[in-house]
Amino acid sequence: MQNFKNTLENKNILVTGGAGFIGSNLSEELLKLGAKVTCLDNFSTGRRENLVAIINHPNYTLIEGDIRDIETCHRACESKDFVLHEAALGSVPRSINDPITSNDVNVGGFLNMLVSSRDAGVKRFVYAASSSTYGDSETLPKVEDKIGRPLSPYAITKFVNELYADVFKKTYDFDTIGLRYFNVFGRKQNPGGAYAAVIPKFVMQFMNYESPVINGGGEYSRDFTYIDNVILMNILAITTENTEALNQVYNTAFGERTTLNDLVQYLKEYLSEYDPKIADVEVIYGDYRKGDVPHSLASIDKAKSLLSYNPEFSMKNGLKEAVKWYWENLK
Repeated sequence: MQNFKNTLENKNILVTGGAGFIGSNLSEELLKLGAKVTCLDNFSTGRRENLVAIINHPNYTLIEGDIRDIETCHRACESKDFVLHEAALGSVPRSINDPITSNDVNVGGFLNMLVSSRDAGVKRFVYAASSSTYGDSETLPKVEDKIGRPLSPYAITKFVNELYADVFKKTYDFDTIGLRYFNVFGRKQNPGGAYAAVIPKFVMQFMNYESPVINGGGEYSRDFTYIDNVILMNILAITTENTEALNQVYNTAFGERTTLNDLVQYLKEYLSEYDPKIADVEVIYGDYRKGDVPHSLASIDKAKSLLSYNPEFSMKNGLKEAVKWYWENLK
């Protein structure tokens, strides 16, 4: 990670969803860089165990609250220099099963945070956007200004976030940056629950000698993105002095795609170094899943050009780190 200590020392930063996978990793790095970090989380998907390393840090404050409550949002934004908005209800299947709650959190909660940040005089609002915004666009690689029609309620909510951010600049001169995350994975990502992401879920199944189920034929591909690349993008977004970089959305990825079939082979290979029996676990193929985009690959040229983004971890190097973490912490 580049050295941002001089830039972030003693800055007051709010991380919403700060007990989640991305938010907690982000908070840890910001504290290392000397920032004062406040976490806002309602623990609907965030986990207290993610905060063990930082909960007693002198520069860390936890606010247990919901972004759907405007007063809580106002309180959390007071005296903050920057807001990193990670709070959301993720998962395409979750949004298909319950579109109302996904909309309430991802759209209503987002608007609450925008208004509260604006009213508090926050310098910059950086938010988690999503690669799902590309929808049915078949163009590869995905370029920020070419999107298709959304394929799920979740995708709609994340696109609406971008529209609101754009309007807040035009209407209130309020600066934002959106980061379209591409299949983020890494340490502390929850392997349990009905909506677990594919990598931690498969890792745990392999470690338990259970056959993972691939939706479809396994040739769908994703631009799997290691958590440290995402942390770097967030920090670049709040520290950039390039005014041209503001009020934009950026792909946040490595820029390389991997099929699900290749993914399970890598997982088998890396996990077998810890337990050779994992190499013999078979994979099962199921039905295609509604709302899934067949292929995802990001162009990261815009982020390189305007934010000087240079991702440090390839998918395979990140996967080795993630497997090591899961083996040491969850086996």
